[in-house]
Amino acid sequence: MSRRHAAEKRQVLPDPQFGDMVLTKFMNNIMQDGKKSVAEKIVYGALEIMKEKAANDDSLVEETDESGTASSGGHKGLMVFHKALKKVAPQLEVRSRRVGGATYQVPVEVRSDRARALAMRWLIDAARKRSERTMKDRLAAELLDAANERGYCSQET
Repeated sequence: MSRRHAAEKRQVLPDPQFGDMVLTKFMNNIMQDGKKSVAEKIVYGALEIMKEKAANDDSLVEETDESGTASSGGHKGLMVFHKALKKVAPQLEVRSRRVGGATYQVPVEVRSDRARALAMRWLIDAARKRSERTMKDRLAAELLDAANERGYCSQET
């Protein structure tokens, strides 16, 4: 790791269907072996599944969050996605701090971009561990569970 300067943050383009930067980062995290079109099909398919299930259950989308769901154009699946990310994102984490000869675990507030990245990582890992047949179904079910504060991801935080 270089001491001269920090690494540059890369800007991602918004996704083509909704124009959401967070969704693009989520797709990039799901992507394996550079297969972005497969990742897009998985994410958009999961959003459609969530939209159908959210149409039956209005409690999933009654809360709006400030992180940009207004730009979703009212797509219920995208609103549930943002709600799930917000619920899973950690507020605190412990960092090692060396004082004298001892190492202490010090609680530190998590930066918003790191919290979002951790939430995405946890959601994707939890979805991959589920037993549904396709990744679309696994991801949709995990996001719905996270939005309802149940499931594997809500136990980690």
